[in-house]
Formats: sequence, C-alpha cells, structure tokens
Amino acid sequence: MEDRKGSPSENGLKRRLCVFCRRLLSGHLHYPRKKTWFKYLFRLCVTLLICYIWKSPLYQHYRLLVNHNYRIDAPPYRVHPKHKAKLDYNIFRPNVVPLAAGTQYHQAYARNYHFILDVGDVCETRMPFLVLMVPVEPNNVEARDAIRSTWGKEKVIQGKKMLTLFMLGLAEGPDLRQENEMYGDLIQSNFKDTYLNLTIKTMVIMEWLATRCPGAAYAMKVDSDMFLNVDNLVLMLQKPGIPRTGYLTGMLMRDQPVHRSKGSKWYVSEEMYPDPYYPLYTLGMGYVLSNDLPRKLVDISKSIKPFNIEDAYVGMCMKKLGLGPVSPPDPSQFRAFNTKFDRCRYSKIITSILASPKELISFWMKVKMQPGSPC
Repeated sequence: MEDRKGSPSENGLKRRLCVFCRRLLSGHLHYPRKKTWFKYLFRLCVTLLICYIWKSPLYQHYRLLVNHNYRIDAPPYRVHPKHKAKLDYNIFRPNVVPLAAGTQYHQAYARNYHFILDVGDVCETRMPFLVLMVPVEPNNVEARDAIRSTWGKEKVIQGKKMLTLFMLGLAEGPDLRQENEMYGDLIQSNFKDTYLNLTIKTMVIMEWLATRCPGAAYAMKVDSDMFLNVDNLVLMLQKPGIPRTGYLTGMLMRDQPVHRSKGSKWYVSEEMYPDPYYPLYTLGMGYVLSNDLPRKLVDISKSIKPFNIEDAYVGMCMKKLGLGPVSPPDPSQFRAFNTKFDRCRYSKIITSILASPKELISFWMKVKMQPGSPC
C-alpha cells in the first residue's frame, strides 16, 4: 500500500529513457566519431541530464499531464470517496492557550487542555492489556453505536482484557453526559473538535493514556470509520519478539511529500512544516503503540511545532525521541481500503477503512457471526 505503481504512460516514459540510456552507453547514438573525448563528454552530460530530470519537479509535472488519475495533492494511499472533501483554511483559527515563559510551541501540547468528561478509574479496576482509543466527532452517535455493537463490545479476547473508549472535543450536539452515564466510554476535552485539530485530539489521547491508564500494556489509536479485527490484533501483539516498550506499528508511510496545494485536504504550509517530506510515520487510520510511548510523545511535543497532519506529527515526535515506527509482522493486515467485501480476506486483516457505520455492522456480522469457515 505504500508505493503507487506508475501509469501506462509513465511506464512507457521509463522504458523509452532506459532504451535511450542503453543506446547511448553502447555507442549506437550518432555523434562525431573521430573525436573520442567529445563522445565520452557527450555521454556523461546526457546521462546527468536524464538523472536530473528523473528527480526534478519537471518529471512530476509530466506525470500529471500524462496520467489524469495522478494528482500531486493526492494522499499516498487509496482513499474512500467520503474522505475527499476539501476544507476552507481561511476560517481555521488554532486554539491559543496562555503558556508559561520559555515555551515556544503550544497548540498541540496536550497539557494545555483539560478533561471535562471522563470515565473515572476504569483502568485501575480493569487493568486492560489493550486500550482502543477512538477519536470521533461529538455528533457522530451512529459511529459510536456501531462500534459498541461490533469490535468495541469485546471485553476479553484470548484471556486479555480489552477497553474501548471514545475521545471527543467541543461541539454543539447531543447530551454527552447522558450518553456517558449509559455506556461509560466517553472522554471529552476542551479543544474545538474539527478536522484541523486532529493533532490536538491525538495528543490529548496520549495524555489520557499517560496519566489515566499507565498500567496498560498496549494502546491503539483507531479511527471511527474502521473495521477492526481485534482477535487478529491481540494475536499479533502476543507473537514472540513484539517489544513491550518503544513500539509503534501500523501501515508505514515512507518519504511522503508535504502537500503544498491550498486546495488539498492535506495542505500544510511551509511555515507550519518547512521540509518537503515527512519523516517515517504510521498511517493515522489505526496504529498500535506500547503504552510507555504516550508520556514520551506528550513531553517531546512541547518542543515540536505542530502541524495539522496528526499521524505525520506523531512520526515527527518519534524522530525527535530517536525512535521510529516499525513494520508489523504481517504488513498486509493493515489495509487502508478494500473495494469489495470478501469474508476470507476480512477474517485475516486487522484494519480496513469502511464507508459507513451500517457497513461496519454488516461486515462484522458476516465475518464473525455467519456460520462456517470464512475461507
């Protein structure tokens, strides 16, 4: 999922360039044959020119022209159509909280916020092996109910205690206190719940894990629109060699370019993040971490300028800590998108993005409740 294969037109360009290089190096191109020094100089110059074009922005513009399905501002993986909405960055105003002297960056520093709705000492009484933290919009009751009736209802898997909680910010909506009295699984903090504040939301999740649930072995940040096969996740975490500290895994994203087009949902200005590429990070749809990391991530975030791509920001924090995400034992289990339901495939994966809460319930019933072997 990390690498995008080229289009037929792009592959054709590569083949033509390769043929050109072979002919050039084999001496089959025409040049003044009596001047040997000119021959080798000409070969060197053309070869360097090809290498420059191959890595330069010109090549990217060529790809854009010959392949209408490729977009410079497209995400590095296939995205469900419901995630392709554009945002109005002109109305974005980051949360500004007064800080102690000497603090340079602050918007995403979790300790600038406080919890206005919490779940009490649930971790002390249950001591979970794995905590599933789900960022979700306050108004999205349908998504929470779908998770509660599917992968979020699991309390014990293979003898390991599970805990599923929802993280919310501030927004007008239903009475969350009444919902929390009924289910006891809502955590709310006093930041504005918007897409552009997902980095804040993620770091507040880390703060909750560090201060309210330090005894858990592992945690997972998992989006509310995901199919999560928790059985496979617990099996993965119990495999020999899985670290208990400094561990972050999921779908790895390498050498991902920063989107500079203001029309892109993933736009980040040079002021917010000056480098052209992000560090190695795990895709935000669902990543797993050992529970020693949340405190370290919160602490280091105080010195790292925030930007609005939350998963890449976590990758930046890991880099600053001298750590990095690692590939899961079976990378194919972390899937960003499936075009067609297949019971056998879904019985083997850990994550996959879905289109709606109804689809989650439907797929879950087919994978987990339908009799007979899925394969």
